[in-house]
Amino acid sequence: MEDILKQVQQGTLTVEEAKIKLATYENLGFAKVDHHRKKRQGFPETIYGEGKSAEQISAIISAIRANNDYVLVTRITDEKSTEVQKTHPDLLYNNQAQILHSSRPSDDIFGTGYIAVVCAGTSDLRVAEEAAVTAEVFGCEVRRFYDVGVAGIHRLFDNIDEIQNATVSIVVAGMDGALPSVVGGLVSHPVIAVPTSVGYGASYNGLAALLTMLNSCASGISVVNIDNGFGGAYNAALIHKLAQRKVER
Repeated sequence: MEDILKQVQQGTLTVEEAKIKLATYENLGFAKVDHHRKKRQGFPETIYGEGKSAEQISAIISAIRANNDYVLVTRITDEKSTEVQKTHPDLLYNNQAQILHSSRPSDDIFGTGYIAVVCAGTSDLRVAEEAAVTAEVFGCEVRRFYDVGVAGIHRLFDNIDEIQNATVSIVVAGMDGALPSVVGGLVSHPVIAVPTSVGYGASYNGLAALLTMLNSCASGISVVNIDNGFGGAYNAALIHKLAQRKVER
């Protein structure tokens, strides 16, 4: 702010230009783009794609990119993504995760360590990939451990050493939702449990998995909403980021 005011004083920046730079958000009429989100919370504003038109999403992306921030659009269909990419052709689309995002160099990650994304079954992959891709766009290293549910628990044990060495685990499961409890009893780091809407009738579109996770007797488990891979990844990335500060000390 001081630098901007000095530029106005020196005449190298107009008052109107300074007002734009000092504004905390940009009003597009249908949306107010929060340009200070990254300064307050550590990550830029994410665009939730459901309920927005391709034109609205494209306009919000343009505003975010003008501020030199990474782009992350969740819950966006392939059809909408194709329309948006006509204006922003360099953005990448992950069909399984239904995420449109900026490319990030493989070596552009913060700190050391990694987040483990542990997925019970192949049917849970959409939510697991939403979590994994979100964490990667936020600059975290992610290691995936898929189809390791409790129906074949030996598959989890084959990977448990690597999972135990993660900073935090995101555990995604539907059906009975038991996997986070198993992982929680085997690791010494936080576990973010993500219930999915996968399962037969009595699973009630993920409610059974949600209640199982909320009632877990394993310590250190936090639970996000049904199918909320993004929310799980956001919390995990914050934990991972805080862990870096401890290492730096």
